[in-house]
Amino acid sequence: YNKNKPIVDDATYDGLKNETLELEKKYKFLNSKDSPSQNIGYEPSKNFKKVKHKTPMLSLNNAFDREDLENFEKKIFNFLSLKNNNIEYSAEPKIDGISASLFYKKGHFIQGLSRGDGIEGEDITKNLKTIKDIPKILKGKNIPDEIDIRGEVFIRNSDFEKLNEKFANPRNAASGSLRQKDPEKTKKIPLNFIAYTHGFTKNFSTTSQFEFLKYLKSWGFKINKYNKILKGIDMLTKNHVELEGKRKEIDYDID
Repeated sequence: YNKNKPIVDDATYDGLKNETLELEKKYKFLNSKDSPSQNIGYEPSKNFKKVKHKTPMLSLNNAFDREDLENFEKKIFNFLSLKNNNIEYSAEPKIDGISASLFYKKGHFIQGLSRGDGIEGEDITKNLKTIKDIPKILKGKNIPDEIDIRGEVFIRNSDFEKLNEKFANPRNAASGSLRQKDPEKTKKIPLNFIAYTHGFTKNFSTTSQFEFLKYLKSWGFKINKYNKILKGIDMLTKNHVELEGKRKEIDYDID
């Protein structure tokens, strides 16, 4: 992972990880500090300064089938003491890129971090500043005093095909480019950024994910054009099937 040379594809990795987690639940003696259940991401590189995230930058959970989604909803209903009803989802495809956290103070881009191990990330500010999709100064209204904007750095498939450098896939190209020592080399790579959530905030609140995405767009960020508001698991699974059918149309890899 650190060397951007995966030996299996993401689907294979996810399947093995899920099998490992199930085995750990069943056989407690298999629990280990080296398990993927105890670790997120990777140890920050020594090439960059380590910086602690103001709010941990955790990974997303996976749902592999309808039963997983139903169990997810049950947990929500139980936690909120609600009776079963249609939950409203903000849904969009997960880009297969590199996560980054951008810290803004008074609307100015101050520092950018990789996810690292979720607690500490690499200070890759100079490299992130070469990406045109990342605004240096936020515009519009309701700009927070401080906020960590989180999103995905990626390379479009059409741009990846034109690269002379040898990378296994677009994700590895994005990762390798973003973690270059020399930002001038990063600048030559056509990196993109799509924002979708936030970490730490100061003097900011929002009522929903969809409202937050509107804020992001008004501040100057690109958001996922495939984002939709969907009610209930039936619509969620239908949308998933439709997106699967559009994979070839989408100019970037999705998980």
